[in-house]
Amino acid sequence: MPKTRLVSDQLVEPIGHFSHAIITDSPRLLFISGMTAKNSEGGITGVGDVAAQTHQVCQNLKAVVEAAGGTLDDIARVDVFVRNMEDFKAIHEVRREYFKSDPPASTMIEISKFVHKDYLIEINAIAALPAVQGESA
Repeated sequence: MPKTRLVSDQLVEPIGHFSHAIITDSPRLLFISGMTAKNSEGGITGVGDVAAQTHQVCQNLKAVVEAAGGTLDDIARVDVFVRNMEDFKAIHEVRREYFKSDPPASTMIEISKFVHKDYLIEINAIAALPAVQGESA
């Protein structure tokens, strides 16, 4: 895995499932656009249920990073946009299921609208991918 969690004794542990900082030596970066709860059939998974939507968003992130030859463990940073900040705990409970090793650095922002009225969460990401075989760093 080409990323490492950076820990400072000057900072208190995060209250959610994220790292204050991630450092990487990786030569390949993957920039993932905002993923919503849109499923592979084009519908919205979990209308009204932020946990179900978060699962779908994480599955979508997983699909993209795996298509690039990586894993969720390669995601170094996420930006999380939510309709209701009160969903913080539920969202982080789901994130713990997907980000098993050092969790990515993260920012969460409450917004008033998404491109569809039924979306409750959207996450974009940056992954630090391993070098392709034969590629020099």
